Amino acid sequence: MFALVVRFDCRDLAAAAEFDELTTEVVQHIGDKEPGTLVYATHAVEDEPLARVFYEVYRDRDAFQAHETAEHVVRFHARKEPLLAGTRVEFLSPGASART
Repeated sequence: MFALVVRFDCRDLAAAAEFDELTTEVVQHIGDKEPGTLVYATHAVEDEPLARVFYEVYRDRDAFQAHETAEHVVRFHARKEPLLAGTRVEFLSPGASART
């Protein structure tokens, strides 16, 4: 399993709204076209209206690479960049977990 967390900080409220529209579109494609993507969860951050956090879990690094090179993801990355003031990516190492 391979996982990461990405924080996006949008430039302003208009950019955040456009970012959310792009996110809705790409998440649909990810769900439809990426069997190696196990979890792709997007979140707004409470009390930070310009911040978004994505939690992503892939079957393995190859599935992550397939995700990164998929046409819909490449298009998303190109379209989102002008909307952002900053991005932070954290790659995760597995630890203890529970399933409920």
